[in-house]
Amino acid sequence: MVDGIQYKEYVSIKNGIISHDEILMLANYMFQSYPKLCDILKDKFKFILIDEYQDTNPVVVEIFLQHLKQSNRKNIIGFFGDSMQSIYEDGVGDLNAYIQAGEVYEVQKEQNRRNPSLVIELANRLRTDGIEQHPSTDNHAPNMQDGRVKEGNIKFYYSAQGVDDLETLKRTLDWDFDNAIQTKELNLTHNLIAPKAGFGELMEIYDDDKIIDYKNRITKYIKENNVATDFSEKTFGEVIEILKDGKTGRELNQVNPTPGMQTFIDAHSEQFEDAKQYPFDVFKKIYLDKDSLLDDTKKDKEDENKKGTKRDELIKHLFKIQNNINLYKEERYNEFLRKTEYRISSIADKQSLKDTIVTLDSMSDETIEDVIDYAHDNGICKKDDKFDTFLRDKEYVYTQVKRIKFQVFQNLFYYLEGYTPFSTQHKIKGAEFDNVLVVLDNGNWNKYNFEYLMNVEIFDGLTTLKKSSFEKILNRTQKIFYVCCTRAKENLVVFYNLPSDAIIEKAKMWFGEDNVIRI
Repeated sequence: MVDGIQYKEYVSIKNGIISHDEILMLANYMFQSYPKLCDILKDKFKFILIDEYQDTNPVVVEIFLQHLKQSNRKNIIGFFGDSMQSIYEDGVGDLNAYIQAGEVYEVQKEQNRRNPSLVIELANRLRTDGIEQHPSTDNHAPNMQDGRVKEGNIKFYYSAQGVDDLETLKRTLDWDFDNAIQTKELNLTHNLIAPKAGFGELMEIYDDDKIIDYKNRITKYIKENNVATDFSEKTFGEVIEILKDGKTGRELNQVNPTPGMQTFIDAHSEQFEDAKQYPFDVFKKIYLDKDSLLDDTKKDKEDENKKGTKRDELIKHLFKIQNNINLYKEERYNEFLRKTEYRISSIADKQSLKDTIVTLDSMSDETIEDVIDYAHDNGICKKDDKFDTFLRDKEYVYTQVKRIKFQVFQNLFYYLEGYTPFSTQHKIKGAEFDNVLVVLDNGNWNKYNFEYLMNVEIFDGLTTLKKSSFEKILNRTQKIFYVCCTRAKENLVVFYNLPSDAIIEKAKMWFGEDNVIRI
């Protein structure tokens, strides 16, 4: 019998324990179902102001703009933000539907207090919402100096030597790239950052597993060819053999791995044999991407403005372990005890806890599985419902991750917490730096494409369906590039490796011919 509902850092439904994600769902249901709650909220808060609205969960917006209408009480709800900066896919993005319905009155933000004039002019050329910003007239604004707006610098550098000249450019700039507060190098993808920061093994699992790609190929073949065979009791390996049976030539190629997949499989034969033993109904539901591993919210180690995470439950669990270790080491004991519910009733308990943390902190060379088990057994981080569900549904992923040294995860942790000089373009929204270097490299991430951004001719001749897909990618790319450029308080440099002539011409339109420079 559950005695009430408790809010914790973990989930255990059978014991009435919920965490942040469940709170949003419950709140939405309660405000929708009980109009009296809407009365109470409006009576208590005559003004409700929501910052960075574009990143707000749609469920929260629904509560404020839909469910609260059930109450006749009066209050004012204000949304502050910029739809051009809606770069997180779990946010509402914009309020256009509510604006068009007359439910929200839009006040356009036309003043810019951060950027120097050249960056503002560039940003206006990049905007797609019709808003044109101007420098603030406030002499105390960050972009003002001696009563005048700073001019700043913008440059577009490109390489045309067949080699990536990024490091040459960085030496030429003479910026302090070790100063994470003053200078940032922004990359779209983590792929190039991962080996330098020391978490490449985890990236390979989450972003380069061709066995999962092969599974997706098989699943797609079954769907597109309306294969009616009942695979519910079959393993992945048995499904492959059934689909291959009797096929030759082109038909066989459709269910065989591609050359790239086969190369990966040959290099990971033991892993592939394991994969073939999993029930197909379970294995076909496993999808991996770097969003499950990475969370880009902290621009540096001092940043406390954390956003909700897309990490999977395994990575979240590992973060809890490292966070709890850090809380104890930083002598934030009350917070540590609240999160772990560790019981201290004697001096011996204190010494035991200290010994446990010392041991955990020295386990960097142990496997991730050993660290998870030790933290669970010693009350530092219990395995909860979500962790157990992950193990049940994604055993294949856990089998790969658990063998890696905990140090690899710690490298990921410290990278995401802002202790390294590296950053991605998603990580810095809302931040500002004197010097910003933007590296335009898609990193094989098909959600973005900088060639679409700077060469609209690529859209010519596309079918309506294909054009719609391309336009979604273009929209994401426009916004991420806008966010990157508007982080600069003094100097903005953009680098593109081996651009086409069309891209160079677009750069000259945006940056000015004298500011487009071949390295």
